[in-house]
Amino acid sequence: MTRGKVGLLIAAGAAAYGAYRLSNMTPEQKTNLRAKGKDLFDKSGIGNLFSRKTATTNGNGNNNF
Repeated sequence: MTRGKVGLLIAAGAAAYGAYRLSNMTPEQKTNLRAKGKDLFDKSGIGNLFSRKTATTNGNGNNNF
């Protein structure tokens, strides 16, 4: 196998294991995991990674950056 195929196989295995673990969780555990994910998403700044950039002005109404 080439390197790309091995990496794809590892990623598919990790996704399958994650789906298996998620299917065996109780609703309370899923809620806690979702809350931890949201906190991580907000604290790490990933949420702003794909958001639209707002225009900034220099006080004169000009958008000179």
